[in-house]
Amino acid sequence: MKELIEQQQKAVIVGVNLNHQADFEYSMEELANLAAACNVEIVGSIIQNLSRVNTSHYIGTGKLEEVRALMEQQDGNLVIFNDELSPSQIRNLEADLDCKVIDRTILILDIFGERARTREAQLQVEVAQLQYMLPRLVGLRESLGRQGGGVGTKNKGAGEKKLELDRRRIEEKISILSKELEVLVAHRQTQRKKRRKSEVPVVALVGYTNAGKSTVMNTMVELFTETKDKFVFEKDMLFATLETSVRNIELEDNKSFLLTDTVGFVSKLPHHLVKAFRSTLEEVKEADLLIHVVDFSNPEYEQHIRITNETLQAIGIEDIPMIYAYNKIDLREGDTPSTSENNIYMSAKKKLGVEELIQAIRQNVFKDYVRCEMLIPYDQGGAVSYLNQNATVITTSYEEEGTKLTLECRQSDYNKFLSFVVSE
Repeated sequence: MKELIEQQQKAVIVGVNLNHQADFEYSMEELANLAAACNVEIVGSIIQNLSRVNTSHYIGTGKLEEVRALMEQQDGNLVIFNDELSPSQIRNLEADLDCKVIDRTILILDIFGERARTREAQLQVEVAQLQYMLPRLVGLRESLGRQGGGVGTKNKGAGEKKLELDRRRIEEKISILSKELEVLVAHRQTQRKKRRKSEVPVVALVGYTNAGKSTVMNTMVELFTETKDKFVFEKDMLFATLETSVRNIELEDNKSFLLTDTVGFVSKLPHHLVKAFRSTLEEVKEADLLIHVVDFSNPEYEQHIRITNETLQAIGIEDIPMIYAYNKIDLREGDTPSTSENNIYMSAKKKLGVEELIQAIRQNVFKDYVRCEMLIPYDQGGAVSYLNQNATVITTSYEEEGTKLTLECRQSDYNKFLSFVVSE
C-alpha cells in the first residue's frame, strides 16, 4: 500500500441504476467503502437511471460531460464505476475522460490482493486478476501510461510487469498458477475426506465481510481450548479473512465439532473471484450447519443478510440448516430482541450470547446421539476406553458380568456396539 499512501488518489464514483434497483443506493455506498479500503478519497458521485447501460461508455454522453466537469472541479484523477466494464468501455472512457478508469471488480480484486496471506489465497487472487486482465490489456496499458501506481495497477498480481506480458504469456501464467492451485485444492479435498470419515460435524461461519466471523471463531476457541495460538486473524476491516481456517471445538461432554471461518461476501462479488475461490467455498458446501454472522449494529444489516443468502444460493448452497448470529449487539442502540431457536443475539467481543450459540449448535449437529445403557464384558476393555473417549459417559458401575455404562453416543457408535446394549 506504500504507493497508495504516497500518492493520494481522488475519485469520482459512477453508477447506473438499471430499472430502479431497490439496493442501488446501498451498492454505491458500498463502492465508496471499498474505495476507502484502498486509501482512495471519494470527491464526488454521479448516478444515472437507465433501462440498459450504454454499450460504448456505460453512461450517456450528457452524464459523461458531468463526470468530466466534476473531475476538473474536484481535481480528481480517477473514476470508479459501480459495475464491471467491458474492454471497449474502459478504452472509450479513458480516451474521453483523459484519466484512469477502473471498475468495481478490479477494486475488489485489489483489496483481495492486499489481504491475501496464505499461498492458496495469493494464488486464487492472482488467477482471478489475470483472468480479469486478459481481455482488457490495451485499456489497462494506457491506464498505466497515464498514472503509475495506485489502485488497479500495482497490487500483487496486477502490476506493471504483468501488463508487459503478451496475451500468450499471461495465458501460460494462468495455466502454471492454476496447476499449483490444483495441488493445494487436492490437499484440501483429502483433508475434507479425512474429516468426513471421522464423522465429526462441520459448522461453517458465513456472512457479509466484516460481520465479525473471525471474532466469533476466536471467542469459541478461547472458551474451549487452553491456548491462544489457534486464534485466527481478526480486524475491523473489509475482507480481513480470505483463507479458510478450521478449528476443532471440544465441548465438555466429549462432543466435538469442526468450526470453519470463511471469506466474507459483498454485493456483486466478481465471478472471477467466486471461480478462483471455489475450493474455499467448497468448505461451506460440505458443512452440516451454517452460522450466518450478521453485523446487527449496521443499519444495512438486512441488506447484508440478503446479499449473503443470494451469494450462497449462487454457489449452490441451499439445503444446509442455518442459524443467524446477530453480532455486535453492544454497538447497537435500543432493545435487543429475545434469542429464539435459530436467531441468536450476541456480542462475540464482549462474550455475550456465546453460550446460547453453542446450545443452538448442539441442538442442530448432535441430533443423531442416542442415550442408552451398555454392559461390556471385562475382556472387552478396548470398547470401554473407546466409549470414554468418544461418547458422553454419564455413569459407570462394575457388575458381575462386566462394566455397565449409561451413556450418550453417536448413532454409528451405537450400531457398532449394539451387542452390548441392555436398554435404551
